[in-house]
This record gives sequence, C-alpha cells and structure tokens, in this order.
Amino acid sequence: MKLLHYTYRKLSLLLFLLMAGWGVLFYYAIVEEVVDETDDTLENYAYLLIREILRDPALLNTHGNLMSAYSCRPITEAEATDYQEVFYDTSIYIEIEDEYEPARAMRTIFRMPDGQFYELTLMISTMERNDLQEAMLWYLSILFFLLLICTSIGIRLTLKSIFRPLQRLIDWLQDIEPGKPVPPLNNPTQIREFRLLSDAAIDMAGRSYKAYEEQKQFIENASHELQTPLAIVRGKVELLAESESLTEQQMKELDAIYTTLNRAVRLNRSLLLLSRIENGQFAEQENISMDEIIDDSLPDLMDIYNHKHIHLTRKRGDSPFIVRCNHALAQIMLSNLIKNALLHNQNQGKLQIITTSDSLLIKNSGEASLDKEKLFQRFYHAIDGNKDSNGLGLAIAHTIATSASLNLSYEWEDNMHCFRLAKDGKIKSKQA
Repeated sequence: MKLLHYTYRKLSLLLFLLMAGWGVLFYYAIVEEVVDETDDTLENYAYLLIREILRDPALLNTHGNLMSAYSCRPITEAEATDYQEVFYDTSIYIEIEDEYEPARAMRTIFRMPDGQFYELTLMISTMERNDLQEAMLWYLSILFFLLLICTSIGIRLTLKSIFRPLQRLIDWLQDIEPGKPVPPLNNPTQIREFRLLSDAAIDMAGRSYKAYEEQKQFIENASHELQTPLAIVRGKVELLAESESLTEQQMKELDAIYTTLNRAVRLNRSLLLLSRIENGQFAEQENISMDEIIDDSLPDLMDIYNHKHIHLTRKRGDSPFIVRCNHALAQIMLSNLIKNALLHNQNQGKLQIITTSDSLLIKNSGEASLDKEKLFQRFYHAIDGNKDSNGLGLAIAHTIATSASLNLSYEWEDNMHCFRLAKDGKIKSKQA
C-alpha cells in the first residue's frame, strides 16, 4: 500500500471517529439543554399557577389546557415537612390526536391561606426523543458526508503535494542499477526531512557504486594474480614430471601436487564466478529454453560418466520450460545440477530429468537423504567429501537460480535425490 493511501485512510478513519463522537456528544448536549430549559419553564409556570390558585381557590379543581396539565392533591403537614421537589419524564394523553405524547413533569407543594398543604403536579408536552434522534441522525449524516468529501479531496491533494518529493526519490532509487553510474537526482523540496533523506540516498548510492567498483576490481585482480602463479607452478610440475630421474614415489607425489593445483584452479574460477553473479555482472538476459540447453549438454556429460552405466530417463512436457536468464549462467546452472546428479549417483543407478512448462525435476539414485539446510552452502560436501567436487557446484546453481527469480529446492523421495527448479517459487513435481 502506498504511503499516500495509507495516510489518507488513517486520516479519514480519524475524521469519521471524531465526527461520530462529536455527533453523540452534540445529541446529549442538545437533549440536556432542552430538558434544562423545560425544567425552568416548569418552575416559572408552577410559580404563576400557584399565584393564580392563591387568588382563586377554585382553580384547585381544574386540570390545565392542551399544552399542559396540572392537578392538585391535598397532603398532610407531615408529608409536607420532608417533601422534595422533583422533575421526571412521563407521557400525557392528547385527546385530539388520540395518542400519548412525551411530557416533562414537576411535583412541588404549596400552602393555602387556610394552612392546608397541596401537592402540585404540572406536566408540559415536549418533543419526542425518537424524532429528535432521527432528525439529528439525518442532519449529522448529511453534514458528515459533505464534510468528509470536502476534507478528503483537500487532504488527498495536500498529501499528494507533500509526498511528491518522496515519490520522485522512490522513482530515482528504482532507476539505480548495480554496476552503473548513479543518475542525477533533481528533487527540490522545502521539507527538511525529505532533503535529508535525498542527501542520504545520494550519498549511499555513491558509496555503494564506489564499493561495487572497488570489489569488482579487487576480484578481477585477485583472480588474475592467482591464475598466473598457479599456471606457472602447474607448468613446472608438468616439466618436472617428464624427468627420467624421478622415482615412482616421487611421481606419485607430483601427481598429488598436480591434482591439488587443478582443484585450486577450479576453485579460483568458481569463486570468481560466484562473485560476478552476486555483483550482477551478468546483466544481459533473454528468454531461454531449458530443454534445449539440457539436450545440448546431456550427451557430453553422459559420456564423461559412462563408466558408471547410469540409466537415463528423459521426459518433456507439452511445452518447453522457458525462463528469463543470462544464457551463459543458465548453461552453468544446468550443467552443475546434471553433473552433481551424475557424480554422486550410484553405479548402474538411475537419472531422471523431467521438464514441464514451468519446472525442471532432476532425480538420481542415492543411499540417504541430504541436509537441506546446508546443501546449498559453499564448500559443503554432501557425500563423503568427494575429491572431484570443490563444494561450490550447488552453491553456484542456487545463486544463479535466485538471480533469475527461480526456486531451487531439494527433496528425498523414493530413495532418490530430487532437485526441483521452478518459477515464482511454485514447486511442481511429476512422478517418473
């Protein structure tokens, strides 16, 4: 969710809660004010009515008019001693409308000249609370929606203007590519935080590009510097091996040295390749058919391990497995996976390669499950520390798969090692 939409939604929710709370408080405030004014009216009316009754005692037997009603009841002096004036809500029957209407009532006492106390009950018709609630609900709803629309448009335009420098900065960050110079950023703003953020982003991008160039240069220099002495040493070992004065034991030692040198050369090349992949130096990508690469490289690899007499099963889906990747890296990834399945296969074992439109499955015979947590780590030798393996083949394949947005995973199924390569993390297996 965009920051603009998130902020807009939060402000709208806050505005809604404030309006709802204000509406409730406004309703109770109005009701309280109406009740207070009604009680004042009752007190004034009671004062005038008592004064008229004192002048004309005949009014003790009357009961008021259409808008108000009253009655007088004689009480004893004992009742009058502790009497308290009260106000309460009640209802009054309106004969013309033939229904009861809400009313506010008051009870008080007064004393006639002859010493008799009377209780006066006075009622005044008031508005219905339900009608008041309904009317206030409609008016507040209309007011709320009008205010919400106006403020929403204003808030959105204001926020969009405020966050425009941030959007420009995000667009600029998305244009930055590893290994390429940092593009200029034209992002003028009066907001101090955005200025600091832009300056920090420019500084970070500059330092990242400089570190990338320095690391790239170091890797290339280190690789070349290592290749030269390794090649010289290997050449001298070859020359020394041609000497006729060497004993059989010395020849064995030279052969071990030569094998170690070859492993060092392969290790140097593999580490250089890993670093170049992680630094994004294989930027050229295209749509590649995994089936074509497999069919091109599989015969040569099978010939290399022909001595194991491995039984190959190759299955294809209705459509080829197409991925967007660097062609050279795709070849290295598939070559490493197939070589791993051949190298660590059993004599007269099985190799199954199955492709669908969105996945690749490579299965080979095995004796026990491997550690999935460590399998794709560098220098991890899964099976008996095989001397022909430098422990980087699967790590390189996993790094290439990740750079191409593919998911490479391992499972142990039916006494076979299963490596699955799928798009978008969707692992789909098909049984052979």
